Amino acid sequence: MNQNNGTKKLAMAGVLTALAVAGSLISFPAAGSKCAPVQHMINVLAAVFLGPWWSVGIAFGASLLRNMLGLGSLMAFPGSIAGAFCCGLMYQKTRQSSLTCIAEAFGTGILGGISAYPVARFLMGAEPAGLFIFVIPFLISTTAGSILAYTFITILEKSQVLSRTQGMG
Repeated sequence: MNQNNGTKKLAMAGVLTALAVAGSLISFPAAGSKCAPVQHMINVLAAVFLGPWWSVGIAFGASLLRNMLGLGSLMAFPGSIAGAFCCGLMYQKTRQSSLTCIAEAFGTGILGGISAYPVARFLMGAEPAGLFIFVIPFLISTTAGSILAYTFITILEKSQVLSRTQGMG
């Protein structure tokens, strides 16, 4: 990767991270977690535009900033990072946005929902009702974000903007 390409990727990662943090103002509570569908949309967009490792880094950075700014909780980490990783790998392997969105929903909703339990219990001092208690609210949030991402990516594909943007990587 040449320096100019790396600079473009870093700039896009910064913009996507900022959008994820700003988008966390659009959230709703569900079963003790704060659902932020924009984060899940950003996970998918980062996977498509930049790849899996960038997507994970953006999810981590956005979660960290949201917590530092008081816009999120520690629950932001397991959901967003698991979803970013799964959808990043799926897009890298298949190049299909529909499967990428499903992988985001699986990663965040199932894997992130389950991994949120120890975060809530041991780091936040909560007493969650069970291991799977966060799966439903995480699935609600990620499904909304994945639908938004799929709609946006479909528009970008039809306008051929996606193919030009992916020339960065």
